[in-house]
Amino acid sequence: MLIDSHCHLDMDDYANDFDAVLARAEDAGVEKIITIGIDLASSRRALALARKYPMLKATVGVHPHDSGKAGETDWDGLLRLVAENNDAIVGWGEIGLDYAKNHSPQAIQRRQFAHQLELAAQARLPVIIHDREAHDDILTALTASTAHGHGGVLHCFSGDWSLAKKILDLGLYISLSGVVTFKNAVALQEVAKKVPLDRLLVETDGPFLAPHPYRGKRNEPAWVVKTAEHIAQLRGIPLAELAATTCDNTRRLFSIK
Repeated sequence: MLIDSHCHLDMDDYANDFDAVLARAEDAGVEKIITIGIDLASSRRALALARKYPMLKATVGVHPHDSGKAGETDWDGLLRLVAENNDAIVGWGEIGLDYAKNHSPQAIQRRQFAHQLELAAQARLPVIIHDREAHDDILTALTASTAHGHGGVLHCFSGDWSLAKKILDLGLYISLSGVVTFKNAVALQEVAKKVPLDRLLVETDGPFLAPHPYRGKRNEPAWVVKTAEHIAQLRGIPLAELAATTCDNTRRLFSIK
């Protein structure tokens, strides 16, 4: 059994075959999926899905792309969702910094990221962190915050082993997506070999970043198996061992029984 620790099931990409997507995931051995909020509206949709489908859990947060538009109404709304639904909401995120696309000004991204780390600590939830070309500022913000005291994960990890070690030293987890299956992902494959097995998660980040041999297609939770198979091969361990341990890690991080 596997857990897809990060997917965006509320997105329109799944609207036409949602139940079939979940059925394929279950048939592939995926026992749980964490569907991720990226703004207040998305967080509400993720929560509604988690309420409807027992195999789902939800998170709440504002993605760095949208941080320039977020304000007190959003923060109050997210905190209210957590307070009223702490059985279904298991994390705060996706939050972080994205200097690759800069949909929001970098200074605003940093300010809102720091604020959401405070909110996550207030809510006593683990954080789900997005990091694109912002490694140093991510580390600075995390080091200054107490949020990682409640756990967290750098999702869809895109750095090298040097960055991974610093993230691990903060007590956080590393989550690998289908990118690790790409032939040119040499640095990421080194990370996949070296991360302590008890600090590793797997994810799809669906509908994005489908693994080989589905690269370029809409990603879906069933395909997390391809990512897990590749990591197991890189580490020279049975898939069953990697699956069992990453499931345990995900349950532990997000307090999923």
